[in-house]
Amino acid sequence: MDYYSNQISKLIEALSCLPGIGTKSAARLAFHLIHMPKEDVQKLANTMVEARQNVRYCAECCTLTDQELCPICSNRNRDHKTIMVVENTRDLAAYEKTGKYNGVYHVLHGAISPMLGIGPEDIKLKELIKRLEGDVEEVIIATNSSLEGETTAMYISKLIKPIGVKVSRIASGVPVGGDLEYIDEVTLLRALEGRTEL
Repeated sequence: MDYYSNQISKLIEALSCLPGIGTKSAARLAFHLIHMPKEDVQKLANTMVEARQNVRYCAECCTLTDQELCPICSNRNRDHKTIMVVENTRDLAAYEKTGKYNGVYHVLHGAISPMLGIGPEDIKLKELIKRLEGDVEEVIIATNSSLEGETTAMYISKLIKPIGVKVSRIASGVPVGGDLEYIDEVTLLRALEGRTEL
């Protein structure tokens, strides 16, 4: 039996499709939206539509941006000879919060996972290899410490070593099975400083 009108039920159903949002959270959000001023709801809706239409991959590092190049890649004060490889844009943001890394990034948008049917061709590896044709001295692999992250790190290492670029892996300050976006800055910094060559 439906407790809510058709429009409210549709809104709750739409919100519950978002990751981490169950039916109860979706209902709370739906009622919050309904009680918001109409102008604020319209502004929120417009912002979501504009973001979806205008956000794309950075032409260099593949992070999400609304420009041709993201602010990090367009910053000439960054060390463009050192590339840190991360799984997603949230991981990039986690390392940026440390304020201690001055290189650039490459965002894979995933990790190799045969069980989920995600192979090397499904993530941004071709783009990484193309970047190595330039003046790159070191690639730091900062994928998660999960089975998928470790598999991806080993695969990237095997691809890059024959090119002659130094390949390192972040140290074990990051717990196994942990996602970088949820780890504190001190742990991330220790992991970065204690990286080892693969």
